[in-house]
Amino acid sequence: MLSILRLIVVVIYSILVCIFGCIYCLFSPRNPKHVATFGHLFGRLAPVFGLKVELRRPADAASYGNAIYIANHQNNYDMVTASSIVQPPTVTVGKKSLVWIPFFGLLYWLTGNLLIDRNNRSRAHSTIAAVVEQFKKRRISIWMFPEGTRSRGRGLLPFKTGAFHAAIAAGVPVIPVCVSNTSNKIKLNRLNNGLVIVEMLPPIDTSAWGKDQVRDLAAHCREIMVAKIAELDQEVAEREAAEKR
Repeated sequence: MLSILRLIVVVIYSILVCIFGCIYCLFSPRNPKHVATFGHLFGRLAPVFGLKVELRRPADAASYGNAIYIANHQNNYDMVTASSIVQPPTVTVGKKSLVWIPFFGLLYWLTGNLLIDRNNRSRAHSTIAAVVEQFKKRRISIWMFPEGTRSRGRGLLPFKTGAFHAAIAAGVPVIPVCVSNTSNKIKLNRLNNGLVIVEMLPPIDTSAWGKDQVRDLAAHCREIMVAKIAELDQEVAEREAAEKR
């Protein structure tokens, strides 16, 4: 019964956000500030799923300029966990097919996110070039999932290099965002599904990395994220165990 009530609330809330969001965005379409606004609204669904989401940012995070944010991509619950920490003006890079999702797809496009055709390699490369061009034209940041797909409990998957090519070419830092494990954590019929920690790490300077070191940069960032995610998972386990005593 609880799972049905949750699904009803989530569907109604999401449809309303998308409909009124599209109307709102028509007054300033493709404005990158909208992504954080609606990301935070979707983040408010976390308590509906019985989740307590704890956000951690560096003290000077609000002063960061152009950057590429990279985050671990676990499952659809990223929409109510990682989305809460997105800072304006940040847009995401998503697959072109997202635009066809009823209600959500139009909002995704109107908020200024970038769409790529993953089945067309040349177009995907041109999108990276477009990302670099956006950095040159305006104060904007890009959010990317370097794994390229949801990990679904398989740990942090190998990174694709697109985000790191763009960061080096544009001369902007990479900022990792780590989300503690949500795989098999959320049971829709369970009232309390525990704690999730979302932590933004300090920027990683890319100025010392050349174009021929893209894979090394990707590996370096992945190592940092693997260690941090393990640390967060351990902390969550300890704090949840303490609450049960």
